[in-house]
Amino acid sequence: MRRSLILLCLLASYTAAPGTSPRRAETFGDWSLPVNVASLNTASNDMYAVLSKDELTVYFTSDRPDPTSVGGDDLWFATRESVDAPWGTAQNMGEPINSLFADSLPMLSYDEHVMFFHSTRPGGCGLTGTGDIWMTRRHNKRLQEWEPPANLGCVLNTASTEIAPAFFEDPENEQVTLFYGSNRPGSQDFDVYASAIGEDGYFGPGVLVPEFSSSKRDTRIFIRKDGLEAFITSNRDFGQGLIDIWTSTRETLSDPWPLIPIDVPGLVNSKCDDGSPSLSRDGTTLYFFSSRTDDPDKCGKRDIWYTTRVKF
Repeated sequence: MRRSLILLCLLASYTAAPGTSPRRAETFGDWSLPVNVASLNTASNDMYAVLSKDELTVYFTSDRPDPTSVGGDDLWFATRESVDAPWGTAQNMGEPINSLFADSLPMLSYDEHVMFFHSTRPGGCGLTGTGDIWMTRRHNKRLQEWEPPANLGCVLNTASTEIAPAFFEDPENEQVTLFYGSNRPGSQDFDVYASAIGEDGYFGPGVLVPEFSSSKRDTRIFIRKDGLEAFITSNRDFGQGLIDIWTSTRETLSDPWPLIPIDVPGLVNSKCDDGSPSLSRDGTTLYFFSSRTDDPDKCGKRDIWYTTRVKF
């Protein structure tokens, strides 16, 4: 595990050139009417989707009863020939990535050589079933040849639950930070924490992020690559449904995030569960889960959906 984390730590060694102008927020249009990704979804729960950089591979979580399933929640992936093509048949990532326990909420590093995910398997920092954040590596990002998972350690992880990792690399200084949800002591429910990679190659202790946290449950977030837009999964008050996707923006990286995010405008959220946002690299496509159905007054199991917007 130390070798893997030290490789990640190399990302934190760059210092931005003096005199460079601060990055400013890009401008986008409104989100379109969400579309159900029928080629990925089943009658079971299908959720927590994240796209590869080229948008030709998707990783997600499903509890579908399949002969290849290992546990309850398993990690799956699917590929497609082009961004306009439907997704091919989903494939279970198999052992040892999946276990007899819950394995879910995948997240890729920017170079796509590392995958972080949540697992309740034994070997964590708390009792089996609480759940920690784990990682796996691969040498070739074009192949699904992942190494046996390693726990991120008991500095980032605690005896409580750590869930929903979100990778972010600062575009100016290349500092790598992992955001995640935790119900550790001091949290009001599940709050959002951030751990940065130190010079020793390990992720440091979690620091509460009050701008993304509330008195309710706040878990999976996603920060746009330029660091100027964030999405948060929360059941905080004044949302449209049971769980909503919320968003915050800032003008430059030196600006603080607003203390209170806003509910994503438009038709992204529904009266049901909507969460686990994942943005494409260019910021124009948002994948998320939703339990909405054709009947606006009824909620079902979770499916993978997406919505798009235009970049101006």
